[in-house]
Amino acid sequence: MARQPFAPEFSHLPDVIPIFPLAGVLLLPRGSLPLNIFEDRYLAMTADVLKTDHRMIGMIQPTGADDADSIAAAGSNGPALYETGCAGRLVQFAESRDGRYMITLAGILRFRVAEELDMVRGYRRVRPDWSAFEADMEEEYRRGQFDRDRLLAALEQYFKAHKIDPNWKAIRDMGDRMLVTSLAMGCPFDPSEKQALLEAKALPARAEVLTSLLEMSAGLPDTSEGTRH
Repeated sequence: MARQPFAPEFSHLPDVIPIFPLAGVLLLPRGSLPLNIFEDRYLAMTADVLKTDHRMIGMIQPTGADDADSIAAAGSNGPALYETGCAGRLVQFAESRDGRYMITLAGILRFRVAEELDMVRGYRRVRPDWSAFEADMEEEYRRGQFDRDRLLAALEQYFKAHKIDPNWKAIRDMGDRMLVTSLAMGCPFDPSEKQALLEAKALPARAEVLTSLLEMSAGLPDTSEGTRH
């Protein structure tokens, strides 16, 4: 089975990774996420990650919850987090004259937070549980496993509703995986909707969630038979 470039073997995944909590930002396996790093703690995190063999950073969303139980669960490290994030390998790095880092993460696989550890140099770290997501690294995908025509129809109505003039040739030329991943990562959905896309079990289920979100945003009736996770 095809393996992603730069991806470590599943058995060699790190036991501890730094995390970058960022609401509304989604990284998916096989996706590419550019980031502009300027806060001191994340500059330190990036410098530390560059010294590792795995060069992996976990992207994860804060839950946005401000109830007492969520705050207590988060402890002193910062806002409460969703249980599931996605780790990416740092594959591109540049430094600006004003001290910022421009990096790109290549999405490798998802993880669940098994334990949050003490912070280092101001950034948060977790012990990831990779066990449920090994297929992210080696998933074989066959065309026709979701309704591409319905997705494109929903996308057309979404673009009309939001007055977006897209490059339709580029969109239609995309493979199924790139199409779903790019739209899921790029469309400005709410954080909870982004999380639903992340937690979808596999690409066909993610495509169905994405199609439903596009239809709802465009004001179309939901024609799905039920969302599969």
